[in-house]
Amino acid sequence: MPFTACEPKGPAITDVFTPGPGTTVFSLRPPPSVVDRFRAEGFWREGNPLQDLVRWRDETPDATALIALRTATGETTRLTYREYARSVERYAGALTELGVGPGQVVAVQLPNVWQVNPLLLACFRVGALVAPVMPTIRSRELERVLARVGASVCVTADVWDGYDHAAALTELAPRLPKLRHRVVLGSRVAADEVDFTRHFEQPWETRHAVALDDARPDPDQVCLVLFTSGTTGRPKGALHTLNTEYATAAAHLTADDQGPAERFFTPHSLTHTGGIFYCLMRPLLTGGCGVVADRWEPEVIGAYLEETAVTQLLIAPVFLTQLLPYARPGRLRTVTTLGTATPAVLVADVARVLGVPLRTCWGMTESGGTLMRADDPPDWALHSVGRISRDSELDLRSDLGEITAERPGRLYVRGATVCLATVGRDTGELTVLADHDDGWYDTGDLAIPDGRGGIRLLGRDADRIGGVLMIPAADVESALLAHPAVRDVALVGYPDDTGGELPAAVVVAVAAAEPPTLTDLRAHLGALGMTEWYWPTRLELVPELPRTAMGKVRKDVLARSLTC
Repeated sequence: MPFTACEPKGPAITDVFTPGPGTTVFSLRPPPSVVDRFRAEGFWREGNPLQDLVRWRDETPDATALIALRTATGETTRLTYREYARSVERYAGALTELGVGPGQVVAVQLPNVWQVNPLLLACFRVGALVAPVMPTIRSRELERVLARVGASVCVTADVWDGYDHAAALTELAPRLPKLRHRVVLGSRVAADEVDFTRHFEQPWETRHAVALDDARPDPDQVCLVLFTSGTTGRPKGALHTLNTEYATAAAHLTADDQGPAERFFTPHSLTHTGGIFYCLMRPLLTGGCGVVADRWEPEVIGAYLEETAVTQLLIAPVFLTQLLPYARPGRLRTVTTLGTATPAVLVADVARVLGVPLRTCWGMTESGGTLMRADDPPDWALHSVGRISRDSELDLRSDLGEITAERPGRLYVRGATVCLATVGRDTGELTVLADHDDGWYDTGDLAIPDGRGGIRLLGRDADRIGGVLMIPAADVESALLAHPAVRDVALVGYPDDTGGELPAAVVVAVAAAEPPTLTDLRAHLGALGMTEWYWPTRLELVPELPRTAMGKVRKDVLARSLTC
């Protein structure tokens, strides 16, 4: 591979994402032999989603491409494929006028509004690297992401869900020397900010637009950096191409032979991997329609899914449980959950209320994964997360002999859906997957065979906490150690009632201090600006943390104690 990873340089900003031609991240490509093999097998392609959009614009210009709901007002925006393509061209021109082109990084932190999809496609059109950020991420983590990627433009909302995103970004800006433009979507836009509506959505006839017909972005060049906590609890960015994203979306489509009649909905963020592959990539591959809503309000969403004739639903168990009292069968053909364990009551309730068998799948920010198929038994979600897609491979490894439920194997994955590399958010350490273990990626999950060619997940690495989204344990621990009453701490997951995990803080208090309360610790993290869903929801005070001879905390012991 014609690529040399830079050495980690600690928490300071490295040159991994320095804008400009020839920088390391933009020269990163898969080995030629891998490109040739995956293209020959049909897992990757020479085309791109912009060409998909042009196809449907020309073949079905009046078909509905995108439906978006503003839950507060009930207002619904509908874009045809003609309007969708025009928005992408207009947005690409607006980005060009801001100086965005190849070698530049655009961060996007927006809720699930219709503008997200055209904006992401416009970034691909002008050759920029996109760093999507979920709107639940707060200032502390946002600053670290923007610093790591060297974003020259950040697009955000003004005030969303009670949080002033624009004000937070303004406060960070003096510490981000590469940030040239703060673009704000909303009614409160300051004089030194770019008004998204005025700059991006003026009639395209009155401003420069970048045509789609000649769009030829390199599908094997890094175009997305998606941040996750990673298998060790340390946040990292997964570097993806249009082809790794294509492979994930295409694997799900070929499973059920889906076509233009499909309408796809997920409540998960359009600025994270689930939303991107499900509501951006999949509709463009089929000529179908992406359906989104800006807020999760189960009663409203239940009626909305029926009104918009949604056929495909991807949803975490906790959201599905909340939705079922308000859901109707409508035109739903497929309901798929994400995660490790699916409660039996949920499988039964979906069949009873929606009239379809509940499916489940497994994947991660770094890679696509497994999925259930139409020929699986109706209750198979109780026993499996499905089989790996044909473009990828799974490997279960154990040093303890035979893999059993008592001794599950560690799950590794490689193939067309796996990212090219990861970069540490705080360390800058760049790991090129093709250079390690013959391309196998250690997921940190534990699994056993399911008896039908797939796997059953049984848990995850003790340092990795969460349900659909992982919590960066090491980062939270570091912040908690700054509390004056905390001498030692470990963040450990404990099961919730939806098949996911919640974070518990196991704390050794300072001897001379009043022991901290859970409220104290949460307030401490809030004062640091840490994202709220990272905060512990349970506190256990212990005299000492169990450790190995090498000094490592025995989180497996702590995790077992929390479930006793």
